[in-house]
This record gives sequence, structure tokens and C-alpha cells, in this order.
Amino acid sequence: MVRLKVEGMTCNHCAMAVKKALLRTPGVERAEVSLERGEALVEGKADPMALVRAVEEEGYRASLAG
Repeated sequence: MVRLKVEGMTCNHCAMAVKKALLRTPGVERAEVSLERGEALVEGKADPMALVRAVEEEGYRASLAG
């Protein structure tokens, strides 16, 4: 599982946009996005940097979390 810190989400629409972007990334099996915690949890065999790029392409800031 990969945990991403996601900054810039302000509403549930933002969280859904991030989730859809992550689910479109090759290798992602499941993605959960928490607006309240400002993070995304991703399961699968996706390249972590591809996940960061997918979120950033939606207009949000992302980084790998601990």
C-alpha cells in the first residue's frame, strides 16, 4: 500500500477527482481518498511516482507519505 499526502483538496468533489485520477493509473487496484486527513491510500502495483504525477495533473500537490 502506498500513502500519499495530498494538498489543495477543499471539498468532496476534489477528493473524487483525485480518486478517479489514481484509479486511471496503471497498476492501481483500489484507491481511498480522505479529504479530512489530506491523504490517499492506494493498493496495487503502480509506480509511486506515477501516482504523484496523476494527482498533480489534476491540479493538487502530492508527495509520498511516511
